[in-house]
Amino acid sequence: MIEEKQRRAEECIRKKFHKQLFTPFAKACKNYQLISEGDHIAVCISGGKDSMLMAKLFQEIQRHRKCNFELTFLVMDPGYNKANRELIESNAKDLGIPITIFESEIFDAVDTIEKSPCYLCARMRRGYLYSKAKELGCNKIALGHHYDDVIETILMGMLYGAQMQTMMPKLHSTNFEGMELIRPLYLVRESDICAWRDYNDLHFLRCACHFTETCETIQEDGTSTSKRLETKKLIAELKKTNPYIESNIFRSAENVNVDTLIAYKKNGERHHFLDDY
Repeated sequence: MIEEKQRRAEECIRKKFHKQLFTPFAKACKNYQLISEGDHIAVCISGGKDSMLMAKLFQEIQRHRKCNFELTFLVMDPGYNKANRELIESNAKDLGIPITIFESEIFDAVDTIEKSPCYLCARMRRGYLYSKAKELGCNKIALGHHYDDVIETILMGMLYGAQMQTMMPKLHSTNFEGMELIRPLYLVRESDICAWRDYNDLHFLRCACHFTETCETIQEDGTSTSKRLETKKLIAELKKTNPYIESNIFRSAENVNVDTLIAYKKNGERHHFLDDY
């Protein structure tokens, strides 16, 4: 039964969902130069649908052998209850993902925090992942943020943060020298991830912190789902009259005209249009 689940999940990536999943995954890896010869990548698995699919796509692209790189499928247990821990282990076994699990006490640490516990949790998670990945000899960590996360983040920054920024496909770590963060699902749509999950009748972990025990309210990047859900609904509403709204939001981060900005920041330094007027 386990072998059948793995075979079916992998086969549909190569056939039924190849265009929707593997093609944009490979395109992102190529366009943003996410994988290099000799890389050792820590594929960070939270137990959710996005990171589990990312692990399978990494296995598939490694099978093509166009570039020699090493993978470690890294799972951090921040304090899951027994059922949630077992669900992650069971799904990984069913899908043929050889996970490496390590423990932390993040859930306990943020339990007493009243203001922005989700933001702090996300920051701490990333720090632990960087640290463990570096300890294991990795030079990159891969996170499972997808296309919809990107466009929602762009719009949320404007609507709630009064800023224009995007979620980058890769970036250098500021605290762990020589480490990079990559997002290979950058061009993959969430609806296609859900279609793969449902086609294979898979059931993945939602956010399982002590604060909620459900992913209805917490996102992997630490933002509350209420604001992200509002943004998601807004995009869906705008799409009814403009089918290109999603791609337009995404491309807006690639077509920034600095000459028309009042001010901008580069390397932490603020520049104003009057400086060179």
